[in-house]
Amino acid sequence: MNKKKTNTLVKRIVQNARKSQEKFQHYSQEKVDRIVTAIAWSICNPKNNLMLSQLAVKSTRLGNVKDKIIKNQRKTLGLLRDLKNVKSTGVIFEDRKKGIIEIAKPIGIIGAITPSTNPIATPINNIINAIKCKNSIILSPSPSGHKVLKKLISFLNKELSKIKAPKNLIQTFNVPITKEITQELMKQVDKIIVTGSQNNVREATVSGTPNIGVGVGNVTVIVDNNVNFKDVISKIKSSKIFDNATSCSSENNVIILKKSQKIFKKLISKNGGIILNNTQKQNLRKSLWSKGKLNRNLIGKSAKEILTLSNLKVKTNINSSEFIVVNEKGVGNKYPFSGEKLSPIMSLYVAKDFSNAKLIAKKILNFQGAGHSIGIHSKDKKKILDLGLNFPVCRVIVNQAHTFATGGSFTNGLPFSLSMGCGTWQKNSIDENLNYKHFMNITKISRPIKGKEPKLKEFFKNYLK
Repeated sequence: MNKKKTNTLVKRIVQNARKSQEKFQHYSQEKVDRIVTAIAWSICNPKNNLMLSQLAVKSTRLGNVKDKIIKNQRKTLGLLRDLKNVKSTGVIFEDRKKGIIEIAKPIGIIGAITPSTNPIATPINNIINAIKCKNSIILSPSPSGHKVLKKLISFLNKELSKIKAPKNLIQTFNVPITKEITQELMKQVDKIIVTGSQNNVREATVSGTPNIGVGVGNVTVIVDNNVNFKDVISKIKSSKIFDNATSCSSENNVIILKKSQKIFKKLISKNGGIILNNTQKQNLRKSLWSKGKLNRNLIGKSAKEILTLSNLKVKTNINSSEFIVVNEKGVGNKYPFSGEKLSPIMSLYVAKDFSNAKLIAKKILNFQGAGHSIGIHSKDKKKILDLGLNFPVCRVIVNQAHTFATGGSFTNGLPFSLSMGCGTWQKNSIDENLNYKHFMNITKISRPIKGKEPKLKEFFKNYLK
C-alpha cells in the first residue's frame, strides 16, 4: 500500500472515530458506565474468553490458553474494581478552601499500539480506560495479534449494539497491519498509548502527537535470608511460569545470598525447576539468541517445549520441568541471560551478602530494565526502604509474586494495568501504572479566596542570620 492510500485509509477511520466521539462526549456518567460494563462483559463472558484465548495462542504462538483466560478475566475485573464509582465526566473534584473545581473532559481519539504478548488483555484495558473517559479509540496491534483483535472488537460491538452505543467508538483496521499504517495513525489521533515494541515507543515520540510509551522489563528479585523459602519459591514459580512468562513483569533474575543457596537450589529442584549445567547453559544460549535477538520460536513457550526445541540433553524428565534456571555471574551484552528472556527461564545469582546483592541488582538494572521495578522477599523493613530510596525504579514489589503484583493486584494498592511507566530512566512520560487518569483532560475553575501575601522575613530571616 503506497503512502497516499495509507493516509486515506487512516483518515477515513479517524473521521469515523471523530463523529462517534462527538456524540459520545455528551453522554452522562450513568450511560458511560453502562457502556464500560458492556465492554467488560464481552471479554468476561466465558465463551468469548475461551474462544479469544485459543485464537490468541494459535495466532501469536505465545503463552497458553489456560493462563490467558485467567489473565483476561482477572485484569478486567480488577480494572472494573478500580473504576467503580469513579467520576470521569463533569465535575470530578472540588476544593472549597482553595477555590478550585476540576472538570473532566475527553481527549478525543486515542490511538493504542498493542503487543503480541497480550493481544487481548492489553487492548481491553486500553479500551475500557478510553471509553470511561468518553474517548473513541483506534487500535493497531502487532501483525500476529490482528486476527484476535478483530474478533475481540466484533464481540464488543455486538454487545454495544444491544445498548445502542455510538458506532465506531472502538475500531481497528480491516487490512493487514503495517509499520506505515501504525505510523500514520500516530500522526492523526489526539493521543497515543504504546505498549510493547521499543521501536513503536520511539516512533510515537517523534510523531508530534502527545504520547505515553512504556519501557522494557527484565525484573530482578532479591531474596533475603530471613524468609520462608518454601513460600518464596512457590511465589516465584507461579509467577515465572504464568502464561509462559510473556509478561514484562516476570522474574528474569533472582539474587540469593550465599548462606541460603543450598536450600534455595534444593527447593528449585523440588518445585519443578531444572538447573542447567554449564554445557547445557551454553547450548541453550545458542538456541535462545540469534545475532543478539531472542529466537521468536522459543519465546513464550513452556519449559518442556524449550528443552525439546533446543535439543538439551538433561537427566531430569522434561515432562515434569516447569521452569529453567541458569547459574549466572556476569552482567551485560556478553552475558545475555542477565537480560529479559520472555520465557520461563530464570538467571540465578549468588551474592556474598545483601550489600553485594544490591550491587548486582543495580548492574542488571543499568544494563536493562531501569525504571521498571525490582522485587524483594524480606522481613527487614530497612532493607525494603533502602531499595525504594536508592534504586532507579518506579516500583518495589515486596513479598509478592512479581507478575501478579506489578500490574495491580487484589492484594495490593497498585492500579490494574498492563502498561508500566518507567519514568525518565527509560524516557517515559509516566512513572506509574497506566490508568484512567491518563485518558482525560482536566479543566480547572479557579475562584478568588482570602489570601495573605507573605513577608520577606518569613522565608529569609533565619537564612540571613
